[in-house]
Amino acid sequence: MCLTGDIIEQIIFEYIDEEGIYEEILSDEDLRQEELKKIRRNMQAFLDEEIVKINGVEVRPMVFHVDIGLAGSIDRPFIQYLIRFAGDFKEGLNIYENIYEPQEAEYNYSVIWVFPEGARIVDVDVGVTYFVGPSNILRFYVRKGVKSSGVERISFVLSGVPSSSTGEVS
Repeated sequence: MCLTGDIIEQIIFEYIDEEGIYEEILSDEDLRQEELKKIRRNMQAFLDEEIVKINGVEVRPMVFHVDIGLAGSIDRPFIQYLIRFAGDFKEGLNIYENIYEPQEAEYNYSVIWVFPEGARIVDVDVGVTYFVGPSNILRFYVRKGVKSSGVERISFVLSGVPSSSTGEVS
């Protein structure tokens, strides 16, 4: 049985804005909308350069939401991205893989992955300490200056997948 579904990733980049650039952007809705379009295009371009596979089949991650906000004070803006990975899953073991150019984190950022309902994450290689809980949610935090390996791999098991969150693919 082949099931289709989504994996959702939330990335939140944290900034220190001593020049007040984001204060200006956030105080003008036209500037804010322009910035949201720009950063969405930029993130999508980065994702388009990566090789992303689910169960060995290349998939295209899509940025479907972007937001800019403040984390407690005007000089602490954040940018939030929500990214969808649509793929074909199977009962049993499934593997998400991402290959990208190794890089050094320019900013602190946090990541939350939400795998399909009924999934159980069983193995993770993201290059940093991570937390799983509940069984289909993965969280980790990357500090500025941390160097990535250029490879992510997350294995998860699907069993008893409800038909309301996935549909059969013929």
